[in-house]
Amino acid sequence: MSRTVMKLEIRWLVRLALDQNLLQLEQCRSIYAAVGPEAELMDFAQKIIDDGLITDVELLEKIAGIALTKAQKNTPIDDPLDAPPTSSERLTEAALHAFETTAHPSITSVPPPSFDFETLAQLDEPGLTAALRDLLRSTAAYGASDLHFSTGARPFLRKNRAFSFLGEHPLTAPEALRLNTALLSSAQKKIYLERKDYDYALALSSTDRYRVNLMFHKNGSAGSYRMVPEKIRSLKDLGFAQHEETLKKLLSYHNGLILITGPVGSGKTTTLASMVDYLNTTRTDHIITVEDPIEVVQPAKGCNVSQREVGSHTQSFFSALKGALREDPDIIVIGELRDLETIEMAVSAAETGHLVIGTMHTSDAPTTLTRLLDVFPPSQQTQIRSSVAESLRGIVCQRLLPAAKTGDLVLACEILINNVAVSNLIREGKSQGIRNTMETGLKDGMCLMDNVVFQLHQERAIDAPTALANISNRVLRAKIS
Repeated sequence: MSRTVMKLEIRWLVRLALDQNLLQLEQCRSIYAAVGPEAELMDFAQKIIDDGLITDVELLEKIAGIALTKAQKNTPIDDPLDAPPTSSERLTEAALHAFETTAHPSITSVPPPSFDFETLAQLDEPGLTAALRDLLRSTAAYGASDLHFSTGARPFLRKNRAFSFLGEHPLTAPEALRLNTALLSSAQKKIYLERKDYDYALALSSTDRYRVNLMFHKNGSAGSYRMVPEKIRSLKDLGFAQHEETLKKLLSYHNGLILITGPVGSGKTTTLASMVDYLNTTRTDHIITVEDPIEVVQPAKGCNVSQREVGSHTQSFFSALKGALREDPDIIVIGELRDLETIEMAVSAAETGHLVIGTMHTSDAPTTLTRLLDVFPPSQQTQIRSSVAESLRGIVCQRLLPAAKTGDLVLACEILINNVAVSNLIREGKSQGIRNTMETGLKDGMCLMDNVVFQLHQERAIDAPTALANISNRVLRAKIS
């Protein structure tokens, strides 16, 4: 394989993944053969996630960021698929950590909203708690989506998918642990320290809610704080204006399976909340949601809404789904379809007269179907293909792209509607024909991601580099200047 074909940022991503023992050489070759030489870094990384080769998405994002920076600096490297790295190319674990805690030239720092991390040790527990609450509120007011505290790294926030440091002080292990446990109850802190992983919903008030993930990594404690919007936005406001009627038609069914998919940070949870709010407003049904954790609170409107949290109200998605079938639901909402048992139960519930809506981490409709079906053993393939062909209503894949001028994010989506042609392809196992069927299914409300992204570029909503990074169709790519 010629080293001149593989893009520099992908070479670095492969090299870093090999050095960290996250991927094997043959796996990298297989991924590259699948995505092709024209693939962008995001395509390569998404293929790794789609194939389930790296499950730590946050770590993969970090390594991809380092790879992109190396490429932007034009740091040379041999093709890692052709030869082992030279000593100057190899990044050891220590070097990787050093890179993470060094100033990033392409990232601009912003003033700490109300927190001086260098004086953290001087704060008592009540003072730390109050300061942390103020920091979360000011971060949300700033319009950021995430706040991160990680041992050995400077605290940073993410806004419109770009992140900014909150200072130059890297957190020590004790400092990161204090920050990430300051808002926990004694029972929650015990769980976190025992399990080394903990997900929970933090409610500072009825309108200040945050989804929190705590973990430990090689250096110590780390926490990610996702801002939950105060108001539930409509589908139109989210960017589905051209596809609003298609989505509303999907939500008008009283049975079947609807999937909301996309990479991490693509707004799946926000879309799911908007759909539940629409159902809650327009129907008089019993809605049961299973979430990990509960992010958006859905007060009862036309529907009775029972929101259950994994860990607090049920042991797992599977056990909650199993119980839900005895609780007289009309609509079942699943925060994430992540394993065989949950997917099998979801399909079964959709077949038995319930409308089931769930999310998955996949990049497009054909990949979603492949992931959905391939979790089942070969002996069940015929049966499950038939079940999905009958129960699937539609798939909505989405991405959030940086806007050309405003710095905000623009929604791009791909929609598959299960018509007769799609149903036959699923039943016969001919998923390679799905994309062609979607191209001819405009009258049913279908659309392809490539076409939607190209239209956004034509409307000047996104710039040419962003469009090229998200379009795989060579004909459309050639039209972008």
